[in-house]
Amino acid sequence: MSDLTLPPRFAVFGQPITHSLSPRIHRHFAQGLGIALDYQAIEATPELFPATLARFASQGGIGANVTLPLKEQAATLCLELSPAARRSGAVNTLVRRDDGWFGDNTDGSGLVRDLEAHLGLALAQRQVLLLGAGGAARGVVSALFEAGIAELVVANRSIERARALAHDLAACGPIQVCDWQELDQAGAFDLVLNATSAARQGVVLALPASLLGADACAYDLSYGDSARPFLEWATQHGAGRASDGLGMLVEQAAQAFLIWHGLRPDSAATLTWLREQ
Repeated sequence: MSDLTLPPRFAVFGQPITHSLSPRIHRHFAQGLGIALDYQAIEATPELFPATLARFASQGGIGANVTLPLKEQAATLCLELSPAARRSGAVNTLVRRDDGWFGDNTDGSGLVRDLEAHLGLALAQRQVLLLGAGGAARGVVSALFEAGIAELVVANRSIERARALAHDLAACGPIQVCDWQELDQAGAFDLVLNATSAARQGVVLALPASLLGADACAYDLSYGDSARPFLEWATQHGAGRASDGLGMLVEQAAQAFLIWHGLRPDSAATLTWLREQ
C-alpha cells in the first residue's frame, strides 16, 4: 500500500479574489525550488471571513495570505502578531500554530525591495505622499521610514482615518496629514504612492499635477486594471517613473514564502516571468 502524503495547504483570502495572481506566484516559487504545495484563492466577505478562515484551518490549512478588504480584520483574528503587523494593525501573512494564527505583514518590505532593487529608487531622504489610510497603507509606513525617507504625508478621503493612521504610527517617524480637498496646496513629492481602492470601486481620483516633483516616481500598490487610472494620470502629468505594484506583490509573496518554507525563492525570475505573461 503506497504512502501518499498530501502537499501542505495554503490560500489567499480576499474580496474580490478571482483576479489574484498569488496562486500563480507561489506555485512558480514552489516549482523553482522543487516544493510541493496546494495554494488556492478563497473568496471571503468581512462578515464570513472568521468562519471561512476557521474552516480552512480545520481542513489542514497551515498558511495564508490576506488581501483587501481583510487585512485589518485578519490582525484581530491572530493570537500573536509580528512587530510589523502590530505596528500597522494589518496582516497579510498568516502562519498556523498549535494554538491559533500568527500574523505578519510583508507588504512594507515588499514595497521597499521593489522600489529599490527593481526600480532603482533610493528612498533615503525622499519626500513621500501616501494616498489612502487603510490596511494597505498602514502596512508600508514602518518600512518606508526604516528605508530612510525624510517625511511622509498621508491623504485620505476620510480625514479622520488619516489622522488615526498618523496617531497609531507616530513612533515610526514624522507623519503629516493632508485633507483630500487641499492636495493642491500640499507641495511636490519625490514619491507618490496610491494605496486607495478607488479604481476597484469605480471612483476616479482627482489629483493635482503639482504633487509630482521633478523626476517623481508614481507607484500604485495595486496592479493590472486597478492601477491603470492612477498610472495614466502620472504619465500624462510628467512623472519620471510610473509603476504598478506587481513587483511589490511578488516581493511580499517571496517573504511570506520564506516564512512558511524557510527558503527564499528567486523573486526576480518570477517577476520577469509574470511581466512576460
